[in-house]
Amino acid sequence: MSSSENGIHVLIFPFPAQGHILPLLDFTHQLLLHGFKITILVTTKNVPILDPLLSTHPHVKTLIFSFPGHPSLPFDVENVKDVGNSGNAPIIVGLSKLKGLILEWFKAQPNPPKAIVYDFFLGWTQDLAQEVGVPGIVFYTSGALLVSILTDIWRNFGAYKDLGLVEFNGLPKSPRFVRDHLPSVFQKFKEGDPTWEIVRNGFISTGKSFGSVFNTFEALESEYLDFLKKEMGHERVYSIGPINLVGGPGRIGKSNVDDGINEGVFTWLDECADGSVLYVAFGSQKLLTKAQMEALTIGLEKSGVRFILVAKQLSAQQEEQGFGSVPEGFEGRGLVIKGWAPQVEILGHRAVGGFLSHCGWNSVLEAIVAGVLILGWPMEADQFINAWWLVENMKTSVQVCHGPNTVPDPIELGRRISEAMSNDLFKERAKELRDEALKAVKIGGSSKRDLDSIVRELAQLKS
Repeated sequence: MSSSENGIHVLIFPFPAQGHILPLLDFTHQLLLHGFKITILVTTKNVPILDPLLSTHPHVKTLIFSFPGHPSLPFDVENVKDVGNSGNAPIIVGLSKLKGLILEWFKAQPNPPKAIVYDFFLGWTQDLAQEVGVPGIVFYTSGALLVSILTDIWRNFGAYKDLGLVEFNGLPKSPRFVRDHLPSVFQKFKEGDPTWEIVRNGFISTGKSFGSVFNTFEALESEYLDFLKKEMGHERVYSIGPINLVGGPGRIGKSNVDDGINEGVFTWLDECADGSVLYVAFGSQKLLTKAQMEALTIGLEKSGVRFILVAKQLSAQQEEQGFGSVPEGFEGRGLVIKGWAPQVEILGHRAVGGFLSHCGWNSVLEAIVAGVLILGWPMEADQFINAWWLVENMKTSVQVCHGPNTVPDPIELGRRISEAMSNDLFKERAKELRDEALKAVKIGGSSKRDLDSIVRELAQLKS
């Protein structure tokens, strides 16, 4: 029996950061295509992010609450994009204050949700799911390697907390990282601090979920997916990615440059040789300092490579804080896009052969889908872990710099860019990984099989 016949209601609870919301909305789109009744929980200022999904699926309900806030956040901040990575913990804790209101809402529903799908940053939701007696399903917007490491960190926190170098010998391939390259949640954690205890307990609670859904695919991370199945003690660990390849209206971006400028980008790309262009972008949160931007632009010039550089429009305050704009008149052999760029479409153009990236998980998957080589400059969060996996194990990437405050030597950076962009072996491997990703989401592929499995599990819930 299909879910459209039994009216199964699912509550979706995304974490308000672009890299988290978009993949979960893409998964939500898939659930809607399978006939589920969906309610999405957001705070007031995050409602516009749902516009593309709601215009495609007007029957989706929204559950909107005022954001309760947190003492360390400015009063009008409800999304990580407004404060950067440091806003994660206070936003997690602010949202946890909604638990009572959500419980009241549940009790008042004639047809309450039969399951809650929540972002892995919102692990306290698992306790809420248990309280109302429905399955909690955690959606991981990151890779399975990161989650394996986080699982190990929280289990062995006492042993790891004072180490300068942490070796994860219980994990496949025994990853090892210096402390500064581990997720900031580990570096910043303060035992006994109420905010951080909520964060830690939330991560631990996700391990009790009925099922786990990952935006990854078997050919990329099978060892860590298998590791997590053993950890969870069941097989309900689903890899359904790359979800951006499956598609969905949650992917639509809003440009603050007009279509004519975008059209000019593709006209310029059409005139470039296959695989000759390097795309340079550092995600929705990261700004470069003046010294970093200067080194990057000189490095690009010295590399002799054609490029597209995406740079954010800085506010006067950001300029005063020492962040850097692209120098006036700089373009050289490339194009500069100020503001939002159609990243997926640019990466998919035949002329683009490389992506100089911070190695955030969504950017990694977009590069894989496009079959382009990643030139890594990891800076924070999960980025060092993602870069290690791609560089040392998948051999589809090269690292050209690392660290949030590092100012690369521009000559050396230029040399590394030039060498990477002429490395046909790595480019070939990137294309092979793209083929594996395409295979995963097709009928008979591992991600299609897992998506069908999670849909089947949810469809069996009693209405």
